[in-house]
Amino acid sequence: MSYKNRTLDRIDLTILDTLQRQGRISNVELAKQINLSPSPCLDRVKRLETEGFIKRYGAVLDAQLLNIGMSAFIQVTLDRTTADVFNQFRDEVVNIKEVAECHMVAGGFDYLLKLRVIDMNNYRDVLGKIVELPGVSQTHTYVVIENVKEDLGLPILDN
Repeated sequence: MSYKNRTLDRIDLTILDTLQRQGRISNVELAKQINLSPSPCLDRVKRLETEGFIKRYGAVLDAQLLNIGMSAFIQVTLDRTTADVFNQFRDEVVNIKEVAECHMVAGGFDYLLKLRVIDMNNYRDVLGKIVELPGVSQTHTYVVIENVKEDLGLPILDN
């Protein structure tokens, strides 16, 4: 069943926005914040989960404290732009744990990867894995000096 075309009302959007910022909020507190009683609030949350609007719950960890505070972005160009090469690359890149994100992009290269690594030695090891992936012909790396703004979630209520 597809819910992609379902229009969410203001209460659903407020629930999503609140849960995105405060994932550990209790149902009772959430219900208070959106002016609903707890039972219908829980019903809405469960429906949003079932319909896939809420993909998962998690915690935001401090990369510096966990000693993986170095980030880098790598542009990857493939030797051929065919479906089998894209599929082979995708199937392999998802297995490299240091690759935090991988995006197929339009433009002068094929993929943009975000790495989370311990240090430059760790980066070199990971880069060695990436250049050996199927179809990779070229990479360009940009090491992050300062995180100015990180992903804070989706801008749900900014209409």
